[in-house]
Amino acid sequence: MALRVGVVGGGQLARMMVPAAVELGIDIRVLAEGPGMSAAIAATAEGDYHDAETVLAFARDVDVVTFDHEHVPQDVLRALVDAGVAVRPGPEPLAVAQDKITMRRRLSELGLPVPDWAAVQDPEELRAFLDDHGGRAVVKTARGGYDGKGVRVVSDPADVSDWFIAVAEAGGEQALLVEELVPFTRELAQSVARRPSGEVVAWPLVETVQRDGVCAEVFAPARDSAGRLADTAEDIAVRIATELGVTGVLAVELFQTGDERILINELAMRPHNTGHWSIDGATTSQFEQHLRAVLDLPLGATGMHAPSAVMINVLGGPADGELAARYPDALEAFPEAKYHFYGKAPRPGRKIGHVTVVGDDVDDVTYRARAAASHFDD
Repeated sequence: MALRVGVVGGGQLARMMVPAAVELGIDIRVLAEGPGMSAAIAATAEGDYHDAETVLAFARDVDVVTFDHEHVPQDVLRALVDAGVAVRPGPEPLAVAQDKITMRRRLSELGLPVPDWAAVQDPEELRAFLDDHGGRAVVKTARGGYDGKGVRVVSDPADVSDWFIAVAEAGGEQALLVEELVPFTRELAQSVARRPSGEVVAWPLVETVQRDGVCAEVFAPARDSAGRLADTAEDIAVRIATELGVTGVLAVELFQTGDERILINELAMRPHNTGHWSIDGATTSQFEQHLRAVLDLPLGATGMHAPSAVMINVLGGPADGELAARYPDALEAFPEAKYHFYGKAPRPGRKIGHVTVVGDDVDDVTYRARAAASHFDD
């Protein structure tokens, strides 16, 4: 009988696990939030992941449960564990990924490099932090938020007055995260994978380019990163995975500062946008690796097929006409590019797919990847 993996969440990450599962002969099943999700091709159930009974019913027929996102509530995760379900990653590491204040607190306890931060519950506490940090800072909602959502650069507590109202309405049970405005020169990301028995492997450190808070481009490996920088990033990610007991893929988003320090920005305990290049550029993609890891199978090699891989996200998509109408010109012009689309309708700013090109020269690869992706943007 085939190994059975259940994925909670029907987004594009679950969708991209499907080819890897097929190749390995894994029976992959998806609990989608509703019809028409990206991973509908493998959706065996639909339902609310906030409901413990729904998730328990889905989990009864699989060997291990993993996730397309980190938003499954802790009470649901605990119900799965109490029922004897293998949940990977488990409730404890996911609690760190689910709450940015918990994340900052735990990483600080481990002595890992993070921006200066504080949890604030009212405008006066935020004003004090601003006064101590040059009058500007980054404020984030502790839960939720991605692709620039739930993040604001502020110079006055009034800039997040609506968020403070929500905190007050929660009766003191919530807070906002405020961080120093890091003077970074670029953003990096380090992905690793860990299996329950302890084996950990790392992919090359990558450089990411954000536009309006959304990842737009990824360069693997990060340019001018060989040596101490790459070693430090890998050490940080391996330590987080080990200390927190992460099972599966862990992506650590990082800031590099002008004085060559790196600081941890965010964590994702699942395959991540910054690792999509690995589908075409690495010996083992992050999606295959995640499946191997959650099943506690030996992990695959993470070396690159070529010296350079560049991934460009297709954001928004065509303003007019069908996406598929763009295929003939793009595929003819750049037959070496690899095109991945997520079954999502075009919408301004939305990630609807990505394009990856691999090769020997980073400048040439970058040009071809950007040009190939441009066929799908207006």
